[in-house]
Amino acid sequence: MLKSRDWSPVPWQGADGVILFDGVCVFCSRWVRFVARRDAARRFRFLPIQTEAGRRLAATLGIDPEAPETNAVAVGGRVWFKSDAAIEVTRRLPGWRWTPLARLVPRVVRDRLYDLIARNRYRLFGRSETCMVPGPELSGRLVAGSSDPT
Repeated sequence: MLKSRDWSPVPWQGADGVILFDGVCVFCSRWVRFVARRDAARRFRFLPIQTEAGRRLAATLGIDPEAPETNAVAVGGRVWFKSDAAIEVTRRLPGWRWTPLARLVPRVVRDRLYDLIARNRYRLFGRSETCMVPGPELSGRLVAGSSDPT
């Protein structure tokens, strides 16, 4: 098995608050809805990796759009991946500010759990044939078609 790349956070000069996610993954789409419902400040926008703009951003970040190993969030001048991305998003949501405590667990351990779920996400939660249909909570928050999130 090939060793995966190091998914440490990287500096970012592009748009803040963009979450890149697997739009055909039921679990990932539920995550997006979870964030959108709690993000009253509308800090986050969502970009399915299956869109033209999503594929471009994935390529920029070193994520294979055909087999994404991670989601990503651009926030605070950095792009965060895997468990770090989830922590960075949730810590900015009301009632979830405690989530940085998860960093007490070493990233290698957190990311192994993340990888276990990610590898089995379609089997455990399902996969749709098309990107999710946005509900009212996502109104105006999906990065449109070919728009550039950077």
